[in-house]
Amino acid sequence: MLILRTLQWGPQHGYGISRAIQSGSGNVLTVETGSLYPALHRLEKQRWITAGWKLSENNQRAKYYRLTAAGRKHLVNEESRWDEIVKAVSGVMKPARVEA
Repeated sequence: MLILRTLQWGPQHGYGISRAIQSGSGNVLTVETGSLYPALHRLEKQRWITAGWKLSENNQRAKYYRLTAAGRKHLVNEESRWDEIVKAVSGVMKPARVEA
């Protein structure tokens, strides 16, 4: 979900995706290369993202990933599910006070 959200802002290479997640989370979340690239390949296989080669900001060849229409739709579904999970966990962690 975080990768898809990052790509919603525009095409990005792997390192850029990793940095966006890290900086967007206030440096709480880090995405290691060993986790990122297998996840990108799975998302490509699902056709939620596409990839193509182009030159990066520092003139190096890099693979850029882009969100597809199917990926946008999936992201909406994932965000809805995430909201349900957050609400459920919050209900357990901070239950409403019951007066006796």
